[in-house]
Amino acid sequence: MFKRLLRQTWLRHGSGREAHEQETRTIALPDGGAVRCGMGAAPALAGDWGVNLYGLSYHWDRELAEQNDLDHEFNPGLGLRYRMGSWLKADAILDGGAYYDSGRNTAVYAGAGLLWPLDQNRRFNLGVVLTAFHSDTYNDGDPFVAPIPLFTLRLDHMTLNLTHFPKIRNFNEIQITALFLTIPLR
Repeated sequence: MFKRLLRQTWLRHGSGREAHEQETRTIALPDGGAVRCGMGAAPALAGDWGVNLYGLSYHWDRELAEQNDLDHEFNPGLGLRYRMGSWLKADAILDGGAYYDSGRNTAVYAGAGLLWPLDQNRRFNLGVVLTAFHSDTYNDGDPFVAPIPLFTLRLDHMTLNLTHFPKIRNFNEIQITALFLTIPLR
């Protein structure tokens, strides 16, 4: 009789801040042997949730931003991030939320993206999020979908996110760089 015993264990690798967990599975074989399989070494495991705290933006053409009443640089809001695991050697994420945008309107968005690590410790990441937006400020108030670049820096108790919205006629009249935090729910 072929019995399979599936057991999840968590192994601790590294030390201090560089430590990360690796999921392994032990499978018992019919001949009495066992096989241990690593399931990927990533600091974030599937099922990680975080709260996005929006806040700041910088408008590259400040004069044009003031002329068009798009110069609001404090953009408070809340959102959620769900880390789905790994795909194509990147962390797959879902992001969504609402914030007070540069035109003093409420912007809502939802997106799915990938973040590729830039270093061994996976602290610095670069990726893109395909995002659906709606705000009266952008695209004449019509909803739209756009790829948004995202740079992240993972710190011990939060992730610092930096994104850039390029100037695109009829969608976004001013280049904007935005900064927000993601705080993991543990």
